[in-house]
Amino acid sequence: MLKQVIEAHELLDDARIDGKKVSEFLKDSGLGEVSVKRAEGKGKKRATDFVKVMVPGKEGKKEKGKAPTIGIIGRLGGIGARPECVGMVSDADGAIAAISCALKLADMNCRGDMLKGDVIIATHICPGAPTQPHKPVPFMGSPVDMATMNRYEVDPAMDAILSVDTTKGNRIINVRGFAITPTVKEGWILKISEDLLDIMQIVTGKLPVVVPITMQDITPYENGVYHVNSILQPATATNAPVAGVAITAEVPVPGCATGANNLIDIEQAAKFCIEVAKGFGEGKVRFYDKEEFKRLVKLYGSMNHLLGEQKG
Repeated sequence: MLKQVIEAHELLDDARIDGKKVSEFLKDSGLGEVSVKRAEGKGKKRATDFVKVMVPGKEGKKEKGKAPTIGIIGRLGGIGARPECVGMVSDADGAIAAISCALKLADMNCRGDMLKGDVIIATHICPGAPTQPHKPVPFMGSPVDMATMNRYEVDPAMDAILSVDTTKGNRIINVRGFAITPTVKEGWILKISEDLLDIMQIVTGKLPVVVPITMQDITPYENGVYHVNSILQPATATNAPVAGVAITAEVPVPGCATGANNLIDIEQAAKFCIEVAKGFGEGKVRFYDKEEFKRLVKLYGSMNHLLGEQKG
């Protein structure tokens, strides 16, 4: 997928990029169902364009089939922090990966390799997002709040979600490449999916790496408690299982740092997403054990209260 990652990087590394230009590029690549919606921030905050792509599967819901739909969300604050920073920032990795996945699926369809299930890809395009204080390194802010991001990016048709996010601004995951999180569903942090671990080690040729997450990380973002980042925020807005795909580094890297996008790491994360999408649509990849989840809820009750007002 390196070709698609390079194309996505070149497309987004532009001070004047917006959702309309991204949409036109995707449509020219053979993707017919691309929507763009602009969201304005409050006060002095800036605007951003939410881009959503529907890639129909041969037996997906779009074609009246029964194959499940996977969502791939490129999660970020912004692809740039202009005028404070010149160029693309580290936080852009999620958007690059998401757009790369859309381009790869378009290319696969043209070559006769259509997936069984539908794939919905969503991200947002903001070349001038604000920054915000965070330890150990500064974070990228966003022109809009997290509830707005979830409203535009989390689609009710998604039966499972991969949330791709730069996760370099910390000291708890010290491996360059990408890592995955345990599955989160309805306020529960569940066991790590064996199917996702299998795909990860096949794609990377290495032992799988897992991000340690906490209860704080799966609560609504603006509740005043510490979050490692926003990678699992989609889980606060859906009952579908969510797994994070974290693009990582060996040292803490600020989200607003430029020159920090490693295309090889993004390529592996994006390729992982495509492989998961293949297996999920065919019913071969499970994000969680449904029977065990039912037993947990029966034994200990619902955890939906953790989702707060953002649940939709």
